[in-house]
Amino acid sequence: MTENEISKIILDCSYKVHTILGPGLLESVYRECLAYELIKTGLKVEKEKALPLVYEKVRLECGFRIDILVERKVVIELKTVEALNDVHIAQTLTYMKLSGCHLGLLLNFYTKSLKYGIKRLIL
Repeated sequence: MTENEISKIILDCSYKVHTILGPGLLESVYRECLAYELIKTGLKVEKEKALPLVYEKVRLECGFRIDILVERKVVIELKTVEALNDVHIAQTLTYMKLSGCHLGLLLNFYTKSLKYGIKRLIL
């Protein structure tokens, strides 16, 4: 399955979760519900995926965690903030680089309509 096909499934599941729950809950609630919906589709889902940083030949366990990693191809970073900003984009791009993923979805569930809270990032 390609990253684009996976992305479509992720967005469909994200819209479903946002429609049912609405804005205003904790990020952890959206993470658990989205992961549940994605697992129901048969996708391989890893929540709170630990992500080490390798500097030269040294592996550093810095505490980086990807909110959701799907099929080891797509990084999902979830937010519940009034507005996405550059630091959120930088964080997602960093997780993409460290994980070797070329596609990332930054999703802000705080918005009235989820379509205004989606940022698709490509490396």
